[in-house]
Amino acid sequence: MKDIYTLGIESSCDETSVAVVKNGREILSNIIDTQIPIHEKYGGVVPEIASRNHIEAISRVMKKAIEEAKITLEEIDAITPTYGPGLVGALLVGLSYAKALSFAMNKPLVGVNHIQGHIAANYITYKELEPPFICMMMSGGNTQIIYVKDYTKFEVLGKTRDDAIGEAFDKVARVVGLGYPGGPKVDKLAKEGEPNIELPKTHFENMDFSFSGIKTAVINLHHKNPEVNKADLCASFEKTVTEILIENVNKAIKLTGIKTIALAGGVSANSYIRKAFLALEQEDVENKIKIYMPDLKLCTDNAAMIASAGYYNYINGKRDTLDLNAIPNLKL
Repeated sequence: MKDIYTLGIESSCDETSVAVVKNGREILSNIIDTQIPIHEKYGGVVPEIASRNHIEAISRVMKKAIEEAKITLEEIDAITPTYGPGLVGALLVGLSYAKALSFAMNKPLVGVNHIQGHIAANYITYKELEPPFICMMMSGGNTQIIYVKDYTKFEVLGKTRDDAIGEAFDKVARVVGLGYPGGPKVDKLAKEGEPNIELPKTHFENMDFSFSGIKTAVINLHHKNPEVNKADLCASFEKTVTEILIENVNKAIKLTGIKTIALAGGVSANSYIRKAFLALEQEDVENKIKIYMPDLKLCTDNAAMIASAGYYNYINGKRDTLDLNAIPNLKL
């Protein structure tokens, strides 16, 4: 059987990334040009600045990815860019570049949903993982429980009704004076604290999430008592949101009977969340719950995960025309 090489292009937020992946599972190259130092001084991603930096980086990053993969563009089977969700200006840079490449090289264009890409990061880390499974998707822009029925078939069982979990992490970090990016900084400070502050949880009968209440509680608590122990506050926030995630995952297990759980998205790099889900696997040996989580370098935005998802779209017959547009609020 012929090997299939996909060229993934990711530019949905503040990472310009290009990767070459073989047969959806093997990374030949995964070049990431991050803009974090640029946006740090603004306390968050500035969309216009992100777009301009993508334009400056994309050609350089692509050439490096091809060189590192020791492959030629002629050997690439499909060009697989992210076309949503994300920042529209940022998405357009990667998508436009991919369309130009597809046209010039006469290669198939296969658009990839960014959320599908995060799920696919697990296929690279675990060669044995196959659907069906439950995915706990958690990032700066999305929090969803997804029933992965097949490589390209998904059912969203629950989603956030307001803030995404990553957004809540960033806002908590800003309130306690940690700056951007908030997630890793909250995670680091929480290790020095104790989760001894009671924070509210929002419960729904279904598997939806809400993080605006806990975010507001942290803000109010800090305003009323600026001397509050920041490490304890971060540890308490982490513990509470993790309990909410696990509670809804348990509901998904009961509903579907599926005990294979994969984490995905930037927030799945959080050390407390990872430990808590591994503990769920160890505590529930009788139910045979199995937890998968991507390598840390594949949790945040990267093109290898996009190329992996693109491979499954490609072998499933998906093809896009050159009028494919960026969709900033694309649903799975």
